[in-house]
Amino acid sequence: MAEKQALVIPPQVTGKDFLFLHVRDLPYFRAFLRAVESRFYQDIDLPAPTLDVGCGDGHFAQLTFDRKLDVGLDPWTAPIQEAGTRKVYNLLTEADGAAMPYPDAYFASALSNSVLEHIPQLDAVLVETARVLKPGAPFVFCVPNHNFLPNLSLARFFDVVGLKGFAMAYRDFFNHISRHVTCENPEQWARRLAAAGFKVDKYWHYFSPAALATLEWGHYFGLPSWLIHFATGRWQVVSDRWNFVLTMAFLRKYYNEPIPQEKGAYTFYITHKI
Repeated sequence: MAEKQALVIPPQVTGKDFLFLHVRDLPYFRAFLRAVESRFYQDIDLPAPTLDVGCGDGHFAQLTFDRKLDVGLDPWTAPIQEAGTRKVYNLLTEADGAAMPYPDAYFASALSNSVLEHIPQLDAVLVETARVLKPGAPFVFCVPNHNFLPNLSLARFFDVVGLKGFAMAYRDFFNHISRHVTCENPEQWARRLAAAGFKVDKYWHYFSPAALATLEWGHYFGLPSWLIHFATGRWQVVSDRWNFVLTMAFLRKYYNEPIPQEKGAYTFYITHKI
C-alpha cells in the first residue's frame, strides 16, 4: 500500500478559477467539491487514448481538461446525450462499466471522478477497467472514504447529546440520498485494486469536516436551486460573476484548504495497471 502523501499535491493557483466555473453552473454544495477535484488533475499526466469511466453529462470534463478526452463511458442515456452536446469527448459509449465494448490493452490512461462509490458491481468494473488499459497505464479516481459518515455534522451532534440511534439513522439517510454503495478506507481500496490488477502509487485525503458540513447543509439550503432546475433545466438564473461574489467568498476558504486533510472525507488515488 502506498503511503499517504504529506505534501500539498495540487497547485493552489492555476490559470482557471475552477470555483467560479463550477459555482456558476451547479448548486454550491456540489460545485466547490468538484472545483477542488478539478484542480487535482492539472498536474497529472493522462496520456491518450484516455477513458473516462462514468463520464455522466460531461460537465466535469468540460471544465477540467483543456483537451478533448478520447472516450466517455456511462450506462445512462440522458447523461450520455447531454455529454454529446458539450463536444468534450471524441467518442461516447452508453454501456455498463462491467462489460466495456473495447479491446484489451487499448487505453493509455483512465479516470473516474466521484463515480466508483455509486457502483454495486464495483469489483467487476475495476477488473474491466484493468482489462482495457495498457500495462503501466495510470488510473486516477476519487471517492468518499471512511471519514465521510463519521464527519456528518448533524450525526456528530446526535452523538454528542447521546442520541446514538438518531445518529445512525441520519448517517444511513444521508448515505442513501448520496447514493453511496461504498465509503472505504485506503487499505480496503488497496485490496480491491490489487485483486483487479492495479497498484496504488499515492493518495491523499481532502475535504475537512467543516467543508463536509458545508456540503451537507447545502443539500437543505439548496432547495431553491432544485426548484430552479426543475422549472428551467438550469441550476442558476444568472451566471454572471457578480451573482456569486458572496457565495465564492464563503467557499473560497474550503477551496483553498491545505491538502492533505487528516480527517478529509474524500480520497484521491493515483494508481497504475500492473
